[in-house]
Amino acid sequence: MKTVSRRAFLMGGALSGAGLVRAANIKTRSWPNSRDDVTIGIIGYGPQGREITDTLLRVPGAKISAICDTYAPMLRRAQRDVPEATRHEDYREILDDQDIQAVIVATPTHLHRDIVIHALEAGKNVYCEAPMASSIDDAKLIARAARDASNQIFQVGQIYRSNPQHRSVFQFMRSGAIGKPAMARGQWHAKNSWRRASPSSERVRELNWRLDPSVSTGLIGEAALLQLDVAYWVLGELPVSVNGFGQIMLWDDGRVIPDTVQTIFEFPSGLHLTFNATLASSYEDAYEVYMGDNSTIVFRDRGKAWMFKEVDSLMLGWEVYARKDRFYKETGIALLANATQLDAQNADPTVDDPNIETPLWYALQEFMDNHAFGPYPPAANWERGLEAAAIAITANESIVERTHKTIDPELYTLG
Repeated sequence: MKTVSRRAFLMGGALSGAGLVRAANIKTRSWPNSRDDVTIGIIGYGPQGREITDTLLRVPGAKISAICDTYAPMLRRAQRDVPEATRHEDYREILDDQDIQAVIVATPTHLHRDIVIHALEAGKNVYCEAPMASSIDDAKLIARAARDASNQIFQVGQIYRSNPQHRSVFQFMRSGAIGKPAMARGQWHAKNSWRRASPSSERVRELNWRLDPSVSTGLIGEAALLQLDVAYWVLGELPVSVNGFGQIMLWDDGRVIPDTVQTIFEFPSGLHLTFNATLASSYEDAYEVYMGDNSTIVFRDRGKAWMFKEVDSLMLGWEVYARKDRFYKETGIALLANATQLDAQNADPTVDDPNIETPLWYALQEFMDNHAFGPYPPAANWERGLEAAAIAITANESIVERTHKTIDPELYTLG
């Protein structure tokens, strides 16, 4: 099969129809001989920082040179994981190191602001986990600093925007495959209390920041944001309002942050997106559904997608050869790697393709590519980060207050 250059892909090459096949097969590329590896400092070595570290070790061009965490046991773990990296309790030591070219900010959301702004001021390229911030004021301060650092790279961890599978299905949907959009829905379900234990009361407060209403964006921001980002991305419009509801349905342990939430987002076109999230049940995990008058498209897992055609929709041609998967009374046309190849007809739709990396891998690879070929605006730049933060923060306010909230268009921009 003819391959697609990753540089061409990231610089905006469009893929559609049967081109879905090629996009999902992009995995590695040769690092330019004229460029050294990018030296990276990781700030925050909690679960997300460790996942980023493990992923970066597989990304060509990435060299983890320093790791920072304020908790000594995490630094000891970092020594075992990446023995060649220096270890620091103060992130400013990493920023003062002239040999560090880029930093990954993987701290709790409410700590992003100062670290990101100081890193940009120190001339570092920055990858910041999503949500970008836990307050609108902080989000705008970060966005302004990133905008003004025009010769530096600033990328937000809205990872599905870099994922070849999502990008391909995005082009497919934008080509009119679903027809006129009618409605959409999604969910994020996991049975998990979110509460973490520690012998130290101070450490308990640090670990359980997601349960602190003064700094947390709740389930809608800390769990569902990446899926919501896909929704308004593929629909091509930002929501104008949200109705939210939140309850404690299982984990009645003194918390005030709801463990179960429901939201209804309204878009300028009149379309509504319903989204629910819960820590009380893992049933059906996570997915998004986009329904139109020609077909419905379903996203699941790491970007697997299926199209369910209406009986009166026109044939597109290529779907005759695509793999078909049965879902109760419906038959879905697989929009996956190798889905249009006849030799993939017997592939198990529940098994991950070993030739496809995780969405986080592709996002970090884009960050590395930008060092080699950029700087250019990443798929998830400060503008996308500001939009996502505004939506998550407003939706969480709506959930906590159990009321309708208008999303002021000024929240989406720096003015």
